[in-house]
Formats: sequence, C-alpha cells, structure tokens
Amino acid sequence: MTAKKLILVTSESHPLHKVFMETLDELSKELNLEKEVKTEDYAFLADYGEKDEFDMPFLPQLLVQTDDGKIIPILTKMPFDASLKPDKKAGKEEAIKKLKT
Repeated sequence: MTAKKLILVTSESHPLHKVFMETLDELSKELNLEKEVKTEDYAFLADYGEKDEFDMPFLPQLLVQTDDGKIIPILTKMPFDASLKPDKKAGKEEAIKKLKT
C-alpha cells in the first residue's frame, strides 16, 4: 500500500477545523502527498470514515487514498495534551503510524 492523497473532511465552523487543516498541510509537505479538503461531506464519510456509537459519521476526519484506490481513516479524533488542548504533534504521529501499517 502506497499513500497517494490525503483527504480531510471538515467544517469551517468546527472547533478543531484549524488544527486538522494545519495537520493536513504539514503531513502533505512532509510526506509529499497530494491533499484534498471536502466540506461537510457526510455521504463520503458514511462510506469511508469512522462513525460514532449511533452509526453516524462525524467531523473532522483525515483519510488517505492509496494507490490501489482504497480510502482509509488515519486521524479521526485529535489527541489532547495534559492541559486539554489539541495535541497536533501526537495527532501527526498517530496518522503517520497508521500510514505505515
């Protein structure tokens, strides 16, 4: 499996939108991957993303499209640090770890 493109499904009004956008930009540059942003595309997430306990897709989610066409979620819940702020570094590490498996 080789990553081809990063896909972020988000909403500009979501409190974690900015952190997920920064993570997308940094991963795209570091891994030399194409990126795509979809706004509130719940149908896409219903097919490819993670869902909550009520089987509903949620925002934001970062996914990867592989060279064989598969779409896999790699970061769906941003980790938080000890002061309960989004931990972008831990989020990037989680995404990279999932890309390598």
